[in-house]
Amino acid sequence: MGAKTGKSEPSKTAASRDERLKAALKANLQRRKAQAKARTATENKKG
Repeated sequence: MGAKTGKSEPSKTAASRDERLKAALKANLQRRKAQAKARTATENKKG
């Protein structure tokens, strides 16, 4: 059968998932800000 039988540590798993999501969201936001900044910099050079 499955290796995950029962709920041994659901709070730890949820906290781990939450931390991963938080880190991914922060990295995504930083990347998007950098892209927007680069985009505005190139637009300013054109016109």
